[in-house]
Amino acid sequence: MRKTAGFHRIHAEGRAHQLRRRVALEAARLISEHGIRDYRQAKLKAAHRIGVSDERHLPRNREIEDALREHQRLFRSEEQPRALRTRREAAREAMRFLERFEPRLVGAVLEGTADAHSAVCLHVFSDTPEEVAGFLHEHGIGFESRSRTLRMDRERSAAFPVLLFGADGLPIDLTVLPRDALRQAPLDRIDERRQRRASLAAVDALLAEREDE
Repeated sequence: MRKTAGFHRIHAEGRAHQLRRRVALEAARLISEHGIRDYRQAKLKAAHRIGVSDERHLPRNREIEDALREHQRLFRSEEQPRALRTRREAAREAMRFLERFEPRLVGAVLEGTADAHSAVCLHVFSDTPEEVAGFLHEHGIGFESRSRTLRMDRERSAAFPVLLFGADGLPIDLTVLPRDALRQAPLDRIDERRQRRASLAAVDALLAEREDE
């Protein structure tokens, strides 16, 4: 009986792993081909398409991120690197322009998963968000204003202003944070660790590194 129970447990675990893998791969395809940027939305839609209703079989965000990298390597091996570099170059120019606000590159453009659907996402820092909006206005840059909730730690979340504008046909997404947020990044939506951020010097180094490959 124990051997039979162990066999069924292993079989169930193997099936659960296979289902999570299938959902992760389908979510990665939806992200890559349809531009869905919200991982939870992508995995719920993927689960519905595959016929998975048990949330225990939903992959973690990190599994989706890994599946996305795999999908891009297999099916977007030429255009994805080009789109990524274009956005990193745009990030560098935007960061030079916004230098007074100590910008940091975040998200898919930094992590290397950006594609033709991706915006250039930056954190900029000012204790007066209107200062950033005024700076854009002074330079004749039209923008949309929104709000974004970020998890500052496991207990605290807060909403911050977001300014959206275009530069050379690419979307630029600015989240305006107070200056003391330079010391500690919000939690990443992928794995709830501190979000990776890159300074202008780090982006310069990243672009130079890719040129040497």
